[in-house]
Amino acid sequence: MTAPFEFRPTHVAPGDGLQTWTGPDPSRPSVRLDPLLPLQLLSTSGNWARILCSNGWSAWVDGRLLVALPQHPPGTGEALGTGEDPRPLLAALERSLASYRRLLDDWAAGRIDLETFRDGTRNLRLGAVLDGASAWLLDLDQGRWYYCDGTRLQTYATVDRDGAA
Repeated sequence: MTAPFEFRPTHVAPGDGLQTWTGPDPSRPSVRLDPLLPLQLLSTSGNWARILCSNGWSAWVDGRLLVALPQHPPGTGEALGTGEDPRPLLAALERSLASYRRLLDDWAAGRIDLETFRDGTRNLRLGAVLDGASAWLLDLDQGRWYYCDGTRLQTYATVDRDGAA
């Protein structure tokens, strides 16, 4: 017996809709999707993306135009903790991002080779999602995702030390 179909949207169509094609071929256009229609990304081929709609219909689209939905990490099952000042974690995230940027600039400019770039970034992990005043920030030293309302951090979920939620 096969498992029942479970549609889990990962993206939506952009606000002005989205042209579809029957295959990853611009000469075979199909229907246009409604604006903000929930979609599930199935696969990609270059800039092409194969999507699935909630009714089971699939098509190919320009994957660069898909709008990703934020995927929340699973909760810890614990109540939200007391708030902490978000600034120290934000400073640590800024340092990690700056380190990555320096290594990327050095590699792009030819000052370091790819192996040195990979070695320098091997233990860099950074997680931040900003949505207006709300932020979800990853602190791997503490093994936690935090939610920030702009004034306080609250534990949102725990992660393993390899960075998976």
